[in-house]
Amino acid sequence: MGSLPDVCELRTHLENTLISYHHLEQTEWKVAKKSKDVTVWRKPSAEFSGFLYKVEGLVMDKPCRIVDYIRPGPYRLQWDSLMTSLEIVETVDKACCVMRYTTAGQLWNIVAPREFVDFSYTTDYQNGLLSCGVSVEREQQDQSSVRGYNHPCGWFSVPVDGGEVDVPCSLLTGYIQTDLRGKIPQSAVDVAMATTLTTFYADLKKALAT
Repeated sequence: MGSLPDVCELRTHLENTLISYHHLEQTEWKVAKKSKDVTVWRKPSAEFSGFLYKVEGLVMDKPCRIVDYIRPGPYRLQWDSLMTSLEIVETVDKACCVMRYTTAGQLWNIVAPREFVDFSYTTDYQNGLLSCGVSVEREQQDQSSVRGYNHPCGWFSVPVDGGEVDVPCSLLTGYIQTDLRGKIPQSAVDVAMATTLTTFYADLKKALAT
């Protein structure tokens, strides 16, 4: 196993990077996919040759409960249809851990299953929460899948007025920039990412409702 870089430095850099994405002007984004409840935008990533995706929608629940379902833990594998395994390989403290997870093949397996090893960090943000992560180097790898790499990614969940009495509502905004690696046409990557992000919201809402 590889060792983590300085944890304080890593999480400070990660948090600041996600907040900088969150403050980008809307004019910098181009719509990639739009549904009734969720919009996905994209812009060229400054981290690699692919895109940084932004996805946003309202979720009827409290920020803390939403983030409990998103971050590494007992809930995520139960509802996320893309994720096929999840293991916390190192616990740093209550806010930080390292997880290894695998994803299912997509687009009739044009995008084959992928494995990721990510550092995850959750912190307070504007009366809500930010749960963010970035891939870290680890030697051990599942030989049946390609090792992908997540550049700084994260989810902001903040409370908003949902307009209904006693029904909590949160604005959930995600920033994702994943290098799937392997030989995949960029058009297939674009379709897979936009579709995956809208499906993520649908799966999450179903899980929270039950």
